[in-house]
Amino acid sequence: MIIVQDVLVSDDVVEQQFICNLSACKGACCWEGDYGAPLDDVELPILDAIYEKVKPFLLPAGIAAIEAQGTSAFFNGMGHGTTLIDGGPCAYLTYDELGIGQCGIERAWKAGATDFQKPISCHLYPIRVEKFEHFGSEALNYDRWDICSAACELGKKEQVPVYQFLKSAIIRKYGEEFYEELDGAAQFMKNNA
Repeated sequence: MIIVQDVLVSDDVVEQQFICNLSACKGACCWEGDYGAPLDDVELPILDAIYEKVKPFLLPAGIAAIEAQGTSAFFNGMGHGTTLIDGGPCAYLTYDELGIGQCGIERAWKAGATDFQKPISCHLYPIRVEKFEHFGSEALNYDRWDICSAACELGKKEQVPVYQFLKSAIIRKYGEEFYEELDGAAQFMKNNA
């Protein structure tokens, strides 16, 4: 375990390798699972505010789910997450011309329709953030999921640790200085293994 600016970072985040391999998984993390993508409390009003800007980028089934259930949902045992279509795919799921799942929010962001890229939990995946409200701290854990086996294989082949693959997401969440400290700690661990 590494501690960076009061954030606990699992050794797996720096030791395991990972590169999303969308050609293999087709973006299955957007439609597999029992819950929507976890949302921070600060993201809930953002989703409400940007919905009309994101709506043109969504599929009809996603629009119907959001308009019936809201821009987010509460899941017992998890908290707030993205709305689901009939308990399955994320309501913000879209597909590219190759049938690969994409985030409709991110598509809107890339088109300049909104300045919100996508939920931070999606951007950080396969890192999951565990909050310790009582202590005012968080832990970053590597989430292993069999649908990401091709990403693990590609990461091993290219020798890219999870945290390096997620550099932009980590900087978005915690800042450049945090990432540099994490990278320094990871290099220290590697050199002293």
